[in-house]
Amino acid sequence: MKKYTFRLHALERMRERDISIDEVKQAIELGEIIEDYPSDRPFPSKLAMCCTTKLIHVVYAEDGNEVIVITAYRPSYDKWENDLRTRKKV
Repeated sequence: MKKYTFRLHALERMRERDISIDEVKQAIELGEIIEDYPSDRPFPSKLAMCCTTKLIHVVYAEDGNEVIVITAYRPSYDKWENDLRTRKKV
């Protein structure tokens, strides 16, 4: 069983954006990985996308059985293409 650790930043942003802990866990467990950040430190991280009650993106890292939630947000079309999987080119 995975242990979830939520960074303070993640909890603050989730509260601001009305994203629940359950939504985040579902996104990590059932979502699609749309970006990989292998050079992130102290652990490589990933960006998952999932539609639970609403579409969300979750950035997280894994260290063994621990999942470290870095942030969560609802993607917007001003930064993402229509598929909400591809970042817009700047």
